[in-house]
Parts: sequence; structure tokens; C-alpha cells
Amino acid sequence: MSNDVHTVCPDCAATNRVPSQRMSENPTCGRCKAALLPGRPVEADAALFGKLMSSEDLPVLVDFWASWCGPCKMMAPAFAQAAAELNPRVRLVKVNTEQEQALASQFGISSIPTMVLFQGGREVARTSGAMPAAGIVQWVQGRL
Repeated sequence: MSNDVHTVCPDCAATNRVPSQRMSENPTCGRCKAALLPGRPVEADAALFGKLMSSEDLPVLVDFWASWCGPCKMMAPAFAQAAAELNPRVRLVKVNTEQEQALASQFGISSIPTMVLFQGGREVARTSGAMPAAGIVQWVQGRL
């Protein structure tokens, strides 16, 4: 059994294979040399989101948000802090529901902010409403 982790580059969307024992060593993309796990939320469009759902071995926490949403803006620094705390075990992704309306519709996002946790491309949990960083981390850890 392989101890490699398949992870998607947030810059070029290439799937990279990283030995699990090297995940905390700031691995870089074999194609474009960008950081694979930057320790911050990754902005995803529909194409990157699809690649993450099909190829990412790490759990993916998605924040569905919009620029006009006050609670979304208030939660953004907490989501960034949670990304740093959960790195390299969980990838945190932001999807702008104004720009990616089809994704919001596909996942039935009716209120924002909504966080959806995916594992192996499948939804395992969701919650709506702003949360502090510690709450996000605790919520994710309680569901994995």
C-alpha cells in the first residue's frame, strides 16, 4: 500500500504525488513549482473545484461566500487562520457564489457563508453561518 498523497496544485491544477511523510515539508508542484499547500485558503473556480473533487486525497473544506455578504467578510480572517492551523491535513477553499453560481446551485447553497466538508469528492458535513477560527478547526476535526 502506498503512503503517497495525491494533491492538486492551486496554481496550475496539476495533480502531484507527495510521500505522506513529506506533506509538512512545504512540497512544491512538479509542474509549476508553486507551493502545493500554501497554508491559506485557495480561491477556486469551477475547473479547479472539479479537479479538487476528482483528484485530491486531502479532505477539502469549502467556504461558499459572496463579496456583498457581511458575515462572509467577517469570517474571512478566521477561515484564513483555520487554513494555517489545519495545514497540511486539510485543504481550505473559497468559492465565490456570485462568480460560480452553477456550483452554488449544484450544492444547494441557499445561505452564506456555508462551509461544506468533502472527503474523496463526497460531501461529509455542512454548516451555515460565520464561525471563529477555533470553531472552524474544531468543527472540521470533529467530522474527520
